[in-house]
Amino acid sequence: MTGEQALAGWLATLASERRASPHTVEAYQADLSLFLGFLTRHLGEEPDVAALGALRPADIRAFLAFRAREGDGNTTRARRLAALRGFLRHLARRHGQPVTAISGLRGPRAAKPVPRALSAEEAREVASGIGAVHDPDRAQQPRMQAARDVALFTLLYGCGLRIAEALALDVQDAPRPGQQGALRVTGKGDKQRLVPVLPAVRQAMGEWLAEHPDPRPEAPLFVGARGARLDPGVAQRSVRNWRRLAGLPEHATPHALRHSFATHLLGGGADLRAIQELLGHASLSTTQRYTSVDAAALLETWRAAHPRAD
Repeated sequence: MTGEQALAGWLATLASERRASPHTVEAYQADLSLFLGFLTRHLGEEPDVAALGALRPADIRAFLAFRAREGDGNTTRARRLAALRGFLRHLARRHGQPVTAISGLRGPRAAKPVPRALSAEEAREVASGIGAVHDPDRAQQPRMQAARDVALFTLLYGCGLRIAEALALDVQDAPRPGQQGALRVTGKGDKQRLVPVLPAVRQAMGEWLAEHPDPRPEAPLFVGARGARLDPGVAQRSVRNWRRLAGLPEHATPHALRHSFATHLLGGGADLRAIQELLGHASLSTTQRYTSVDAAALLETWRAAHPRAD
């Protein structure tokens, strides 16, 4: 059996037995056709099932190196390797071929995407202007919803919270105007941290609490139209609607406000360890991603201002 025939059999298995989507099958076919074409040149002849079973890790590495020279990034090569693993394991199950070529083989590590922060003006626009998305002619409780959204997004930007952390708060947790002290937040792994609260956050929260339909301390702080804890999808939809109205970029999302909080603190000279504590990151390496954002912004400023930047 040729390699192409074995590949056709595996793709049919994916489609019929595993119910893989047509897009997945198409992507795997493209990845593995490239691999079989490379092997034909690498081995000097079209590979059959026995030749595939006799492959060594060095052969797989040679393919990945070739694809890197052709311009594949780490993410693309990692995807091709995943397709190859699945194919060779299929050969082991159906045709008794060994899979030593992929034993212990690690793929290229995909680079973590750099957080996309908003400018300070855009972040403030989301936080303060979001209430305008609630049209009195379309919403039954526009004033309440507007106050809720302004408080929520001012909190996300002013304190750097994840949206899940903010929506988990109860009325008794809310920072209020005139009060002192930090906000206690429960993050990932149930780890708690204290976050300082800006006066603008306390003011927005006070205006929301004046409209809140359930003042009981144990009630959810942010509620939907029916009084239940606000669903993240509702908050995200509000941002989508507002960014279209306000002409904000597509990456203006609730989580972008957290990125903006960290980036703007770093740009203002805050210590990286302090930002780590405020964000609740378990590892400093996660927080260090924001140095890339700040460096990119600095480079963009230099390009715009320096007379010889071009």
